[in-house]
Amino acid sequence: MTLSRDGTPLALERTGRGPAVVLVSGAMSTGATVASLAAALAERFEVTVYDRRGRGASGDTPPYAVEREIEDLAAVVAEAGEGACLYGVSSGGALVLRALAAGLPVRRAAVYEVPYALADEALRGRAEYTARLTGALEEGRRGDAVELFLRLTGLGEAVIEGARQSPLWSGMESLAASLAYDDAVMGDGSVPRALLASVRVPVLSVAGDASPAWLREAAGAVAEAVPDGAYRVLAGQTHLVEPEVLAPVLAEFFTAG
Repeated sequence: MTLSRDGTPLALERTGRGPAVVLVSGAMSTGATVASLAAALAERFEVTVYDRRGRGASGDTPPYAVEREIEDLAAVVAEAGEGACLYGVSSGGALVLRALAAGLPVRRAAVYEVPYALADEALRGRAEYTARLTGALEEGRRGDAVELFLRLTGLGEAVIEGARQSPLWSGMESLAASLAYDDAVMGDGSVPRALLASVRVPVLSVAGDASPAWLREAAGAVAEAVPDGAYRVLAGQTHLVEPEVLAPVLAEFFTAG
């Protein structure tokens, strides 16, 4: 456990030995979501995973602001040790990129399929999602908020209805409030090119070739916008990337230079 600047307790776990790496999970997830990747990296790195605020065993001090999440990540990085590298998946990658632009002192960072929208229609859809999500959460309709997110990810109605009947649904509802946090981290959903242009560390942006084309295009746009950016596509991988495939790529990048 460590404390953020505003006193919010953040639950974290470490595994392995070697240079420090911090993993940042995405929406509807906790540190446990990236634990399998941590295990795959643990032979070469000391890996820290943590529950972002409002999730798992971490606290949540209102009001929320993206700046507070950046402070959270700064506290975790300080706990991990000097010269740490960062990895963020999906909207967790967006948080990593915002933290880098804010000057977080890390050596290198990698992100996987940050879901930025490139098409105007997709951006309009993001704006509608934000409005409907805000309404659902303000009215306490956590299940509806989760449904909105699942639709945003492209799941069909039959799959969503099945999820509602699943024993896992209550756990998903418990994370519903944090969907607003990830939405705030994503901004208006577009690639924040001006923000990324201020990043001063090497960034590897990764995507899977079995993911939708727009996710690969977004990953490429991130690499282009960062001054020292690189782009990598992993064969056979989707948004749910396999840790044993991703880990060697991250290890190679984190140990370069």
